[in-house]
Amino acid sequence: MSIQPFLFDTHTHFDVPDFDQDRDVLAYTAKRAGVERLILIGFVQERFTDLVQTQHYLNSLQHAPKSYLAPGLHPFYIEQHHTGHLYDLEHILKTEQCVAIGEIGLDTFLPQHKQADAFHKQKQFFVAQLALATQYQKPVLLHIRKSHAEVLRILKAQHFQWGGIAHAFSGGVEEAKALIKLGFKIGVTGQITNPNAKKLHAVVQAVGASHLVLETDCPDMTPLCCQHDTAHRTRNTPANLPYVLQGLAQSLQMDQTLLAEQLWKNSLEALGLAQ
Repeated sequence: MSIQPFLFDTHTHFDVPDFDQDRDVLAYTAKRAGVERLILIGFVQERFTDLVQTQHYLNSLQHAPKSYLAPGLHPFYIEQHHTGHLYDLEHILKTEQCVAIGEIGLDTFLPQHKQADAFHKQKQFFVAQLALATQYQKPVLLHIRKSHAEVLRILKAQHFQWGGIAHAFSGGVEEAKALIKLGFKIGVTGQITNPNAKKLHAVVQAVGASHLVLETDCPDMTPLCCQHDTAHRTRNTPANLPYVLQGLAQSLQMDQTLLAEQLWKNSLEALGLAQ
């Protein structure tokens, strides 16, 4: 009998209210599916307390994935962020065991975020959080939508040395290679299970398994094969990570077990964690 590979869900929002009713059951299910570790990602200051409490709760459970913290201020919610929230973020970095800062970056998907004032504020918060990551020697989990060139410019201008993960990567091959050159892994979500996601398939095939990590981004980014489950099709969970692995293995034409071993190593490397 083959040994089930270890899987690392490098991007979850498993702390959000979607999971309040059955978080423990879902955690046990994820562990049985091979998910050994997961990261809880921040996005707004008002959820920081719940983020930390959920991490402590999950780590109090037996037979559940080990949970890590990555607090941060998400660019999509830039209107909600205030300078004081950066101090709250730093407080968590000082008082909790955080594996990274995330998710941070730039997002010009919506018209209002393309406006000069909003985009300027996004860049200010991105730079400030990169400075915290440098001060506390943490990798970052990047959120980038329709702003890859500017994110790359800022990372280079800040001489950021701690790498991390480009979450739910949506750029092209050259942008992926540029991020890899700066020390980042490329985050692959359930989108890889969609054969029509040709841009993503081209990226993973061009950069290869050694530069990739898995993520569910739950409760979002549900794998295509899970969207037909009428009971849970609107809610993605960490237990779906094996489907992301399966989709990536098919795209790369690799053995799933060998691929999982490589992705596990990549995740630990990206986050500066021991085996």
